[in-house]
Amino acid sequence: MSGMRSAVITFTLPRVVNVTVTDDTLSVDLEDGRTVSAPIGWYPRLAYGTPTERANFEISGAGYGVHWPDLDEDIGVEGLLLGKKSRESPASFEQWLERRKRRQ
Repeated sequence: MSGMRSAVITFTLPRVVNVTVTDDTLSVDLEDGRTVSAPIGWYPRLAYGTPTERANFEISGAGYGVHWPDLDEDIGVEGLLLGKKSRESPASFEQWLERRKRRQ
């Protein structure tokens, strides 16, 4: 392997500038001009949230994530760009639904 060079690649994630959640889609506008969209069904807490709860978000993690305090949901730019769905277990989601029903 003598004479071979290795390259270091630096990947910088773009920051979130705006978020839109509809009944079927999560769309995140990024600072580089792209909009990344995913089916809302990938994120069950968002899917069960009301329009008011979905609209109450905070850009978090120095701009690399989004947090919905009313839904206790966090989604990062990296996961969106890689097409990752929520990894919450069914048991955890069921517990969240039960707590939600008791509050209503």
